This record gives sequence, C-alpha cells and structure tokens, in this order.
Amino acid sequence: MEDKKYKTIIESILFTMGNSVELDKIAAAIELDRAETKRLILELSKEYEENDRGMRIIELDESYQMCTSQNTYEYLIRIAKQPKKYVLTDVLLETLSIIAYKQPVTKAEIEKIRGVSCDHAVSKLVEYNLVSELGRLDAPGRPMLFGTTEEFLRSFGIHSLEELPEMSSVQLEEFKQEAEAEVQI
Repeated sequence: MEDKKYKTIIESILFTMGNSVELDKIAAAIELDRAETKRLILELSKEYEENDRGMRIIELDESYQMCTSQNTYEYLIRIAKQPKKYVLTDVLLETLSIIAYKQPVTKAEIEKIRGVSCDHAVSKLVEYNLVSELGRLDAPGRPMLFGTTEEFLRSFGIHSLEELPEMSSVQLEEFKQEAEAEVQI
C-alpha cells in the first residue's frame, strides 16, 4: 500500500475517534511498525500545517489526536456554544503544579506541602478534567492517588510531562529547607 492510502486511513482513525489514539494502536490497525506509522503521522501533520488547513494533529504522550487549528477558534464559537472557560486561581495553579510534579500524589501529601486543606482545589481540578483519580495507595485508609490528564497536556501545550520546566537548584533547596522545618515542628 502506498503512503497516501495509509495517511487516508490514519486521518480517518483520528477523525472518527475524536480523542487521542495511542501510536501502538494506530500501527496495529494499519499493520505497520511504530517508526513507519509515526513517520506517516508526522508527514500528515506537516501537510496540514503547510497547507494552512483547519485541522491539526497533535501529539500527547505517545498518542495522537486530530483537532481544529487555533486560528479558526473565533469562527467556531460563532456557530457552536461558547465553551465554558474555567479560571485557574493561584490556589488551583499551586495545587495543579504540585500534582504535576509529584504525581501520583495523595491529598494528604498535597496538604503537607501547601499547609492547608486542598479538598476544594482538587475537586475543581478534577471537574475541569486537568486532574484525575489514578487509584488508591496501598497504605492504611487507602487514600486516593491523583495525577494529571491528557487535557492538562493539551491545555498547557505540552506533549508529555518531561516538557515541564525544571525547578532550579535554589528552588529545590528552599523546598527542602521548608520541609525540614515542618518536620521539626
């Protein structure tokens, strides 16, 4: 089969599924290896961008999703209901950053770092689909573990958690000192 036919199939898969599809699943569906499948997806994505098409293919942690181009958003909202925008307050951003960097993490661990209750913040982040429940910790009380979602990656324009900015050694040292001070109290 030629590349054009494979690209048509990949395009159909991504369009129909709506959500992100893992590279391995696409490769299995078209019966090609991962490297060849990824090459075809990247070529298709480049074609969309070069031709200034209304669709884009984005990568989200070894998965791919078809979405609309950012420069068409203002036209889309004229037809569709304006999507509900959520507001990330300082409290929500602080809680979200703790979860992003320490995941999987329990509410108790978040509260220990923040020094205050985080029930409302975590609930809001789950509601906004930026955070999800990952399971339970194998410890007394079996507390819930939280981590970020694909929506988190999409919202912040990153492909994987490895792209999160690294904290400076000064920040890390400050955090260690604060943690040691809390332990002594």
